[in-house]
Amino acid sequence: MGSEHRETTVLPLLVVILGPTASGKTALSLALAQKFDGEIVNCDSVAMFREFDVGTAKPSAEERDRTPHHLLDCVDPAEYMTAGEYARQARQVLREISERGHLPIVVGGTGLYLRALLEGLFPGPQRSEELRERLRESAARRGPDHLHRVLRRLDRVAAEKVHANDIPKLIRAIEVCLASRQKISELWQQGRDPLQGFRILRVGLDPDRVALYERINERARQMFEAGLVEETKTLLQKYGSTTRSIESLGYKQAVQFLQGELNREQAIQSAQQAHRNYAKRQMTWFRREADVTWLKGFGDDPQIQREALQRVAGKQEN
Repeated sequence: MGSEHRETTVLPLLVVILGPTASGKTALSLALAQKFDGEIVNCDSVAMFREFDVGTAKPSAEERDRTPHHLLDCVDPAEYMTAGEYARQARQVLREISERGHLPIVVGGTGLYLRALLEGLFPGPQRSEELRERLRESAARRGPDHLHRVLRRLDRVAAEKVHANDIPKLIRAIEVCLASRQKISELWQQGRDPLQGFRILRVGLDPDRVALYERINERARQMFEAGLVEETKTLLQKYGSTTRSIESLGYKQAVQFLQGELNREQAIQSAQQAHRNYAKRQMTWFRREADVTWLKGFGDDPQIQREALQRVAGKQEN
């Protein structure tokens, strides 16, 4: 058959909105979804858990009524969610959205989940809860620096990429090194399974740092005023420490308040500081992402929304 009759198949578009906490990702995702008949796929690890509402800044019921949302409130608080399992579920959802002829829009700030979705994860060994518990106890007894020193002995390259205070990542890296008898940095190079079948447009929000921190401070205070302490108390009564998400930002400080370690104002200030630190780590992570179209503002800014709409429209025409 002649080449003049051969048609080129254009892959469907996938829009990814990334950026630090409180940068307006939800507002931008809703604007894009309404304009381009989109459906939103959550990429925030804690927002996947049911009953974690006040401290996660989930889209409101009214916002969810306007646009279909996926992978929100889909995990029981007593269960555990991994980046690999998230990627498996999210890829299935993306295929279903695409088959409906709608625009999939992935939005959230959990960098590891996003990387698992788009690039795939290396096939690491099974989790060992016994080893993890020993490492957690060691970190509690001797401090996170101890785990970082252990990882440095096992895999210097990995230790340079994992922050000394990031205990979950340190534990996983040490676990992989010990269980596989290989360096995790070498395994990172093997067997990744990148997402296929989409053209990906990454849109990053990069607002002014001072303005972002003001929003973060206000949001953290509002969470306490909106009932974060009461929600945390209920979660503790129902699940105790079996739900790891109780250690996430905001909830951790609410627990400290409930246990009398901090007064209310100290808890709010500690939550504000923790969210600001998290935003800084998010931007460090996201700046390593390839091919991001960075927009210098908040996602609820009309001008930023116009720029994003133009970018998406341009991609859809290609």
